[in-house]
Amino acid sequence: MSLQAITDMLTAWLGPMGPVIALAALGAVLVLAALPALVSRREDPLDKLRKSLAPGSGTVGAAQATSKKAQKLRNTAGPDKLQKFAGFLEPQSKEEMSESRKWLHKAGYRGPHVVRHFHAVQFALAISLLGLGVLYVLFYNAGHEVPLESTNAIAAILGPGIGGYYAPRRWVNQRVAARTQEIQDGFPDALDMLLVCVEAGQSLDQGIIRVSKELSSSYPALAEEFATVAHEIKAGLDKPTVLRAFAERSGVSDVASFVTVMIQSQQFGTSIAEALRLYAADMRDKRIMRAEEAANKIPTKMTLGTMMFTVPPLLIILVGPSVHDMMENFAAIGARH
Repeated sequence: MSLQAITDMLTAWLGPMGPVIALAALGAVLVLAALPALVSRREDPLDKLRKSLAPGSGTVGAAQATSKKAQKLRNTAGPDKLQKFAGFLEPQSKEEMSESRKWLHKAGYRGPHVVRHFHAVQFALAISLLGLGVLYVLFYNAGHEVPLESTNAIAAILGPGIGGYYAPRRWVNQRVAARTQEIQDGFPDALDMLLVCVEAGQSLDQGIIRVSKELSSSYPALAEEFATVAHEIKAGLDKPTVLRAFAERSGVSDVASFVTVMIQSQQFGTSIAEALRLYAADMRDKRIMRAEEAANKIPTKMTLGTMMFTVPPLLIILVGPSVHDMMENFAAIGARH
């Protein structure tokens, strides 16, 4: 059977878009056939060694049994259902994986498998909308005598799929921007409150815990970051490392400067309360300057709107009567001739 005969047969069965639909179906079948090979993972040799050892034989078995019990007590959430798709849903490079995790952490999405879940949502939404586009084209061609052109049909199929693929990324970017703005707006108030706590006799760690509780209603993102810092310090992590991670998660230059001041104050043995007092005053001045800058931008932003909605009506009021009189004069002259 020749290629033209196959094309004619598909066109007779499925309409003018028959060859395109057949190619899309063939591509879907090939993707589904390749998925098992992509998601199949070789068993870790270390896991094989653990399985080969009896849980009750010797010291190793007892240690493994104790470790398994402790791990069972810690991991109460259960295994991740997308674990077998990790090779397909997660970046294989450590640098890309680290950047994706930092990006999602800035948006407020935490968890050990957040990158995997994000890509799963991305692919699921893209495939779902792609299928809806195919159904739309099929129902449209079945209900209309003139089917969609090839270009419009391809756009109707691929457009929703592409939009569904990039919609989660745009959502996360908007979350990052909103969270960064919230942290920047609430940071001067947090510093003032932290200064009051330190001057009242509390340590920096206790002050951070108190600030995280007080800011939970007004600035929840900043309160969550302070709570994370407090928990990491309680867990025994080094305070400079915890503060640097806080600055990296927030993505705000003011927070990075504050972290530098705190680390230097701790290293050189200077008063933390004095450093907080000076830096809090600087943050208040910066907030006032940002408010003045936003206020000074308002006249420039209103210029375009003023020209669009004020100048045309004014011209109509001023020039309209003259134009009307001129048109009447021209009409009278034409009638005379």
